[in-house]
Amino acid sequence: MGESNEERKPKKVTLIVFSGEMDRAIAAFNIAVGAASMGMETTMFFTFWGLNILKRPNARSKASGFIRKMLSAMSPRGPHRLPLSKLNMLGIGPVMMKKLMKKHSVPGVVEMLSLARQSGVRLIACTVTMELMGISKEALIDEVDSYAGVAAYLGEATHSNVNLFV
Repeated sequence: MGESNEERKPKKVTLIVFSGEMDRAIAAFNIAVGAASMGMETTMFFTFWGLNILKRPNARSKASGFIRKMLSAMSPRGPHRLPLSKLNMLGIGPVMMKKLMKKHSVPGVVEMLSLARQSGVRLIACTVTMELMGISKEALIDEVDSYAGVAAYLGEATHSNVNLFV
């Protein structure tokens, strides 16, 4: 008995990464790397606070306007400085979590981002959010595959077997 068209169709996973919190970012990358290691085409679409994961640690804001400048000043720069979603405790929580992860050989956000890239996971940065929050392409890491709006995400999602919002 032969395979059906559905069985031959490549398996795809898309994730919207909305949160810029360390624990949620690790979960999103863990799913993405796992899917890619199973041979699934995997795309991560970063929007709103999720874009903080893709920021360069030393990027200077070129945001114009008071609100954009305030958003930029209050947002973490890069995956090294992400807060926890619970028990952040003025920044002590992430320090303790990183120590615990290191002790148990659990990769952090930076390592998971690298594993995702090595596994062929596509990274898309939302241009609408970038415009809204005054984030330039230069402020984001080189590993971003493309810059696009929601139509690009929907194009991927309509052909995906799994769609997640993290």
